[in-house]
Amino acid sequence: MPSREPGRLHRDNVPAARQLRRQMTASEQILWQHLRGRRTGGEKWRRQHPVGAFVLDFYHAGLHLALEVDGGVHDSAEQQERDQSRSEVLALSGIRILRMRASDVERDPAAAIAWLESQLA
Repeated sequence: MPSREPGRLHRDNVPAARQLRRQMTASEQILWQHLRGRRTGGEKWRRQHPVGAFVLDFYHAGLHLALEVDGGVHDSAEQQERDQSRSEVLALSGIRILRMRASDVERDPAAAIAWLESQLA
């Protein structure tokens, strides 16, 4: 049964989250430079945050909001089904998911951040 506490840390995933922080993709690194230190609208974000059985790319605890950066692997129907299932499980815990294309972040980071800020307003 998923936790009803949004963003609840799952200690079993902490080592995986630490490893993912060390191996962030190029698009995640670009976003993190804009999100860290409250650079985007004064909002506090966490990177590679473990929640339940998952590790979220970025997480805003105050808004119970996850930001996922989807690369090409997310184009397959099978992966899209897994992503949808994951989103539904997280929604049961009160976490909303926003998804960005990695290619959009790499092509135009300013537009990606502007889109994110529009979603936060």
